[in-house]
Amino acid sequence: MATLVTFHAHPDDECIVTGGVMRKAFEEGHRVVLVVATRGEAGEIPDFLEEGEELWQRRVVETHAAADLLGVARVEFLGYLDSGMMGDELNSQPGSFWTADVEEAARKLAAILEEEDASALTIYDSFGGYGHPDHIQVHRVGKRAAEIAGTPAVYQAMVKESEFREAMRLAGMEEPPEMEGAVPESEINVGVDVTKYLDVKRAAMRAHASQIPEQSFFLALDDETFAVAFSTEWFIREGHGPASTLDL
Repeated sequence: MATLVTFHAHPDDECIVTGGVMRKAFEEGHRVVLVVATRGEAGEIPDFLEEGEELWQRRVVETHAAADLLGVARVEFLGYLDSGMMGDELNSQPGSFWTADVEEAARKLAAILEEEDASALTIYDSFGGYGHPDHIQVHRVGKRAAEIAGTPAVYQAMVKESEFREAMRLAGMEEPPEMEGAVPESEINVGVDVTKYLDVKRAAMRAHASQIPEQSFFLALDDETFAVAFSTEWFIREGHGPASTLDL
């Protein structure tokens, strides 16, 4: 049995970009650990919170529910605050993940990697998928943590924008403008077919009801179009050739 650690910025990120490989690793007999940098305090506030309930409290509960579906054995939060979107005033708030000292945060993550004797770690690409400061910080902190802990395999999860655009086109949705600074798809060298796990991946998304409502892009797609966007999870593994699975 090997251990896969997946490192994410906010609750719900895990099911969107790595939910399939997490469930795949679990079903193949491996241990799966989820580490989340923040509790998603800056997310959309739904109208169904209980009186006195904070958004972060609901998002923690949702994370554990999704983790159960994905086969996660351990969930850890590093305790940083959600930094909001790039340029938001929350970027500079004390305790935000964006302002965290990379070395200090990396040592927190490295301690978990060492405890778990992790075989592989997933982070994000250097652009954080879509330029979110906390996602960029996951890349920086994750790479450094793997160096400290000596984790042998690091996979940078990457959204394949062309697939999302195709899914949006098929669904009749308006496509967003191209993202400046995004890592080119040509750098992808690992693609894992997670078609078998699409139902559980979508169920994990539904577990994050505060941020992924039924009318969201993720859940509004029909099954065929959902498969266009989510049936393969893409990664960059630096210094390695093409692969069709994670090296656990």
